[in-house]
Amino acid sequence: MKTLEERLAQVEARLERIERLLPAAQAAEPAVAEIPAAAAQEMPPVYAPPAAARRVVDPQFNAPAPKPSERSEIPVTQILGWTGATALVLAVAYLIRLALDSGWLTPERQLGLAVLSGLGLIGAGLKLRSADKQYASLLPAGGLVVLFLAIYGAHLYYHLIGVPFAAGAVFVTCLAALWLGRLFESELYALFAVVGSYSAPFLLHALAGSVVDLVVYFSAWSVLFCVYSVWIGQRRTYLLAAYLALLGFHALWNAMAPTEWGAAFAFQVLQFAIFLGGALVFSVRHQRPMSSEEALAHLPLLLIFYALQYWLLHRHVPAFAPWIALGSMGVLLLAHLAARHVLGALPASTMLVSAYAALVVFHAGYMELLPDAFAPWVVLLLLPALAVYMRRRDGLASVAWPFRVLIGIVFLLNYERVVIGAGMGDVPAHDLLALLYAAALYAAYALMRRTPALADFATVALYVGHVAMMSAAVQIFDGRLAVSLAWGVVALACLALAFRSGDKQLGKSSLLIFAASAAKVMLFDLSNAAPLVRIGLLLVLGVTLYAGGWMYKKVDQLDARP
Repeated sequence: MKTLEERLAQVEARLERIERLLPAAQAAEPAVAEIPAAAAQEMPPVYAPPAAARRVVDPQFNAPAPKPSERSEIPVTQILGWTGATALVLAVAYLIRLALDSGWLTPERQLGLAVLSGLGLIGAGLKLRSADKQYASLLPAGGLVVLFLAIYGAHLYYHLIGVPFAAGAVFVTCLAALWLGRLFESELYALFAVVGSYSAPFLLHALAGSVVDLVVYFSAWSVLFCVYSVWIGQRRTYLLAAYLALLGFHALWNAMAPTEWGAAFAFQVLQFAIFLGGALVFSVRHQRPMSSEEALAHLPLLLIFYALQYWLLHRHVPAFAPWIALGSMGVLLLAHLAARHVLGALPASTMLVSAYAALVVFHAGYMELLPDAFAPWVVLLLLPALAVYMRRRDGLASVAWPFRVLIGIVFLLNYERVVIGAGMGDVPAHDLLALLYAAALYAAYALMRRTPALADFATVALYVGHVAMMSAAVQIFDGRLAVSLAWGVVALACLALAFRSGDKQLGKSSLLIFAASAAKVMLFDLSNAAPLVRIGLLLVLGVTLYAGGWMYKKVDQLDARP
């Protein structure tokens, strides 16, 4: 029987083995300490850790979920606040209108009531600011709209105040808007003020002033909201103001005095300068170029401006409309270059400016200014110029995608015109255009297949070139036999070049010409043809097809080369 000392020595030995095994087990799996079977058999049961002690709980799963009230409280209160503030503004507006229609009060008292109502809304918002700044900011926004309605009515309808006083009142109101917006630190306030200010002439449509007054009214608010956007660092304010200014003024001008197109044109130019300057100053001031989402939000604004301005100029001065459109494109490009000089690369705004420039070049330049008789030749000369530009720059990446779309559309329009031969009577040397287009497409195929970024378009250029070459043969030669012979020579030439250069794709493309040649002879040429012509057509078709099959067999055995 073992003595007490021997048993204690065995226990100490077991403890030493356990201590050596524990660090290795912890390094392998921190959450659960595994013990070898041999050590577990020697170890008494009392030393086995319980399962609960070996389980490690990830704290991120115990994080308390957000309360439903915290997720839904802010949107609901904002909706209620906006609705309430809007109802108050509408109540004051319709109260003024009711007074105008019924004659309950004198003009001075009507305007005084409006001013007191606006000041009351502003005072209530300032009083509630300490309790809830964001929610209370809605009341001063409505109050400012009411104040501006009072200024508008006092100047345009009652003529109680002249232009200097009205301009001063507008200026004071603008300063108050800036101060309150900065005080409440709420962009929702600015957006509410934008909607309220630009909708004022529609709420009180009986206050019909002159077009010049509307120009001053809208322009003052446009400057205000551009300054405010730069101040708070948010583009949404001037963006919404720009949309409402262009569309709102156009609707009012068209209803009030559509013959005063000069004032409308001056307004459009002024708004273009104001909002372009606002966007430029914003980017430079905050050192923050446009994001993709912001550029996408600006694009419809540019399209609306272009459509409204060109429609106006085309009706009254059609000869100058394209040139003015190109001038607006030039101003936009200069502003973009200035911003890029300060901020560096501007990918999002580059796409925005490119889209507008592509639209102007296509509509004002190509469709309006370029004579129809010279369009096919201009497009033909554009292809080598584009190839040289891409070779000297970064390839296809150097051409913005709007201009890629523009070049593709213009080329397809003229390609179809050249191949079909419709409306080509006034085009100089139109018989050679199909041949030249085919040559340009073959050259494009040769360049594209060597450029990895354009390799997918090489096959398309090759087959489109074949169609242009077959059309050229139809336009140059008169007889059916000559056309069939020309098609056969082109197909055999493709096979010969493919065999010599190892271009398997070029050889396979000859099947299109062979198939078209066979269909042409069988479906069209043999009908109503003289016996000798039929014999000649069949001989030409048979020889070319047989020779083509022999050459195609050799080309098909070639390994495709990149």
